[in-house]
Amino acid sequence: MDAPAARALDSLPYRGPFGDPRPGALAGLDLPPQAMASHDAGRPLKAWRYIGAYSPELMLCLGVVRVGPLHQSFWAVWDREQHRLDERTVIGRRQVALWPGRAAVASRRVQIELRLEETAGIETVSRSGRSYAWTRKQGGVPVSGRLVIDGRARELRARGVIDDSAGYQARHTSWRWSAGVGRSEDGQAVAWNLVEGVHDAPQASERTVWIDGQPREVAPVTFAPDLGGVGGLRFQAEATRERRDNLILIRSVYRQPFGVFAGALPDGTELQEGYGVMESHDAWW
Repeated sequence: MDAPAARALDSLPYRGPFGDPRPGALAGLDLPPQAMASHDAGRPLKAWRYIGAYSPELMLCLGVVRVGPLHQSFWAVWDREQHRLDERTVIGRRQVALWPGRAAVASRRVQIELRLEETAGIETVSRSGRSYAWTRKQGGVPVSGRLVIDGRARELRARGVIDDSAGYQARHTSWRWSAGVGRSEDGQAVAWNLVEGVHDAPQASERTVWIDGQPREVAPVTFAPDLGGVGGLRFQAEATRERRDNLILIRSVYRQPFGVFAGALPDGTELQEGYGVMESHDAWW
């Protein structure tokens, strides 16, 4: 490892608005939007984009994950009115297409076209052993578009959370995560991104609550083992995505329920309503 990279690792963790001038100490690290090397400290690059949109009528997520040369794409739609969950995960990048401000799914039964009013978001860079990991989170993003499921068209107007991540995480990485949107008791628009296990330092973490679009970092949180809540937030699961993959060198155990939230965010903001996801993930990669 060269001297600039070593100094950069010693300066971590870092948190700030994406696109702002970064501290000079980070100059030794490859960070988005520039390309990142395929390996660092013997670890392959892991990268993904996750888009979640949550409303009282519909909740959905879609994304693409890369681990070294392997790609996986996924999508899921939870129709709260019809009590129906449609989902698919496939090896490769087919079915899901991602662009800045846009996303699409094209499968035999489901077609989705989304427009995303993206913001700069908050980025976090954390140390991971002899290497590092980066993430950028956008919360409360307006999402609009159209879904067609088995020939039935639906319009979508929602708000969501976008997770862009890339890094050289440890061979075994485990985390719990929650993302959601809603309204506070006094009518303000809220969104949140809470995590335990990655980018979770006491300060300069990725934990963020957005109040009327303004981000603030919040204190560390503890997740219920059964994903029934996080901190003062209570969660009622309605439909669950679950998956176990064993691709020899890459293994993953994943659970992500869609549902509703009540209670208080970590900054003390009481919810009038809340919609989103909880997640637990163990990955050997």
